[in-house]
Amino acid sequence: MCANWKKNIILFLISQNISLFGSSLVQYAIMWHITLVTQSGMMMTIAFICGFLPTFFLSPFAGVWADRYNRKAVIMLSDSMIAVATLILAILFFSGYDMLWLFFVILAIRALGSAIQMPAVGAFLPQLVPEDKLTKVNATNGSIQSLVALASPMLSGALLTAASIEIILIIDVVTAAIAITVLLLFLHVPVHSKALQKQSLSYFGDMRQGFRYILEHDYVKKFFIFCSLYYFLAVPVAFLTPLHVTRSFGPDVWRLTALEVIFSIGMMLGGIIMAAWGGFRNKVHSMVLSIMIVGACTSVLGFIPNFWIYVSIMGIAGTALPLFSTPATVLLQEKVETDFLGRIFSVLSMISSTIMPLGMLLFGPLADIISITWLLIGTGPLIIVVGFFLLGNKVLIEAGKPKSMPAWNSNKT
Repeated sequence: MCANWKKNIILFLISQNISLFGSSLVQYAIMWHITLVTQSGMMMTIAFICGFLPTFFLSPFAGVWADRYNRKAVIMLSDSMIAVATLILAILFFSGYDMLWLFFVILAIRALGSAIQMPAVGAFLPQLVPEDKLTKVNATNGSIQSLVALASPMLSGALLTAASIEIILIIDVVTAAIAITVLLLFLHVPVHSKALQKQSLSYFGDMRQGFRYILEHDYVKKFFIFCSLYYFLAVPVAFLTPLHVTRSFGPDVWRLTALEVIFSIGMMLGGIIMAAWGGFRNKVHSMVLSIMIVGACTSVLGFIPNFWIYVSIMGIAGTALPLFSTPATVLLQEKVETDFLGRIFSVLSMISSTIMPLGMLLFGPLADIISITWLLIGTGPLIIVVGFFLLGNKVLIEAGKPKSMPAWNSNKT
């Protein structure tokens, strides 16, 4: 670990969150445009499939790249790819080509970039940060990202009202260029050991080795199963609430902005809580608490007739999310060997990019047949049930214990 790790992590977080700011502007602008123009659950489903499915196909290779090559370079290349593609699309829009399918293309290209970046970032952080600081750094990063998410919908809504989407695309290109420059010129970190070695296995050999690692480590396998169940059931509250607000309270940009702002404030507060508190000694207990709160909030949303109470409940759900995401990320970063981290995080990315579109394939069309209210009321209790099963899983409870507790043999299934 470098002696100047604090300087390195500050530079890294600055670069990533500058890039995230531009990305968030584009993401909100696109999704709101589709929501407000079409008000269609099917169009929302297509959008989410385009935004997630490419990640599934590229993630296995991206995980291998994150383990084989300089992770900083991989992150820079993914940012560059997204920036160039976004610039080309902005030029097309300036030229008058603003068909709806181009928005789907943007989402697909951004999904490809995320597929490359997500495992590289997850695996890169342990190279920058001492192990005992991972929870605080991940929680702090989550709070910063939530602050970005707080500001970006407000600015995106203002820009979408006062300017064209081309302007938002150009802003994204500029922020990506700044992020790449910071990483290239100012962040100097030794390359991890596997990237320095001569690679004896093929890409597919490395990929198979990563999947074999999961099968041989029961806590990783069960962790992914629970994440899959949770992500699937959380689709209505995560992705259909903007459509629910539009149908129940009115198709106004300011309502969608308020929903995202309050939710982001909640996530920011949750990140601050995790950075200061650190969660329960057993990481799984923090994850269970988060699941229980999100499940309860999901159910309650189905009964709320008042818009401001509705967004307040979404704020509480947002506060609970870092209590799951932070300890879940740190659990993998602490338990998984560094040479496998990229591939393990790529599988996590594959799960989210597969399960959520599958969820939208079910819940999106259902939202055009039955009320989203009933989808929220129905999935909330099921999320709580997942929390109870997680709490009763002995393998994951053992994996969640701090290292000061009796050691757990992770190689046994």
